[in-house]
Amino acid sequence: MPTNIKDSSFSRAAAAPAAQEGSEREKLVPLNVEKATGLFVTAKNDTTTTTGTTGIAPVLFLLDVPYVCSCSFHPLLNGVAVTALKNLAYASIWIALSASVILFNKYILAFGGFPFPITLTLWHMLFSSSLAAALVWSGAVPSTEGMDANRYASAVMPIGALFAGTLWLGNAAYLHLSVSFIQMLKALMPAAVYAVGCLFSTEKFAWKCVANMVIITVGVALASAGEVALVPLGVAMQLGSVLTESTRLALVQILLQRRGLKLNPITTLYYVAPASGFFLMIPWSVLEVEKIWNGFHAGDVSISPLVLLANAACAFALNLSVFLLIGKTSALTMNVAGVIKDWLLIGMSSFLFHSKVTSLNLQGYGVAFAGVCWYNWTKLKAMNKVASAVSVGAATAAAAVEPERDVNEKDDEKR
Repeated sequence: MPTNIKDSSFSRAAAAPAAQEGSEREKLVPLNVEKATGLFVTAKNDTTTTTGTTGIAPVLFLLDVPYVCSCSFHPLLNGVAVTALKNLAYASIWIALSASVILFNKYILAFGGFPFPITLTLWHMLFSSSLAAALVWSGAVPSTEGMDANRYASAVMPIGALFAGTLWLGNAAYLHLSVSFIQMLKALMPAAVYAVGCLFSTEKFAWKCVANMVIITVGVALASAGEVALVPLGVAMQLGSVLTESTRLALVQILLQRRGLKLNPITTLYYVAPASGFFLMIPWSVLEVEKIWNGFHAGDVSISPLVLLANAACAFALNLSVFLLIGKTSALTMNVAGVIKDWLLIGMSSFLFHSKVTSLNLQGYGVAFAGVCWYNWTKLKAMNKVASAVSVGAATAAAAVEPERDVNEKDDEKR
């Protein structure tokens, strides 16, 4: 997944005393964050950098355990140690929530007596959009400027349709495939993103990148060849999810970022979740309504409402943790955390659900993993190069202004 995230840090948090940090809580915002992953688009001011999400600080504070801990232990640690511990904590929160949502969905759909992926996805959209609407309408989160009916229909609705397809097909794949094999198939995401990006001109074609994508594809093919419980329908669903997600990411750049529309995680759910729910209603009414009705009457559907509530709450918390991770750490942290999460899920799936992982599975995923690491390294290298060029340009501009200032000061002295 292309990130386009510049390194962010809390430079003031590393230097300020604990007491001062507590009083400056609302002012501490991620530095040098210009863009974010997926639907989340951020902005940068000339004086202080903000992500357009400072309004959700009270909400994020519930998940911002690393900040609270750093205030308590700050006198005992230097700035580097505090930053490292914060990054580790934010990454751990995201990994835990992301893995929990994936395993939770697998349990509900495959083992929890609720084999209805569209219904589960619709429930997530309803829960998330309701909470997001409450936050926006109460004024806790600022609404997005420039969003009107025309832009909503032309920009948000297509993204909502693709988002619905991504979630529906991804959840449906849990009915047929193991979590570990699904994670291996997800390794195709960089290749799909690059191919779609070239098609929509959001990525530049380069043979080096093509070679990288071939390595990833070959690795996934090897992993698929070693899969014991390979179900073609499940593979088709997961690949469809990868395709719709990669297309969505390209459209986010074209329809939102280029039009200057800025969405934080809460306003993303506020605008996109209802659109996704609208498109999900069509397959839901055709494929699952009658099955659910008959299942309840026959006693085949026995899942507790509290389980569904906890599942939706985890999914909502995951959205907040994504903001914390991309806003308070760096692109490198995000990529490393994603790699750790994938391997962790493979192991946890094998342990919890007794999914069989063969040596050919691991060898194939190892090849794909090497390709993904190469992809992430080249993207980060390119981003750092751009960041360095911007810094040099700013320094050059400042140096050019300085002599003029000196001349003006001397003229003032003569007068």
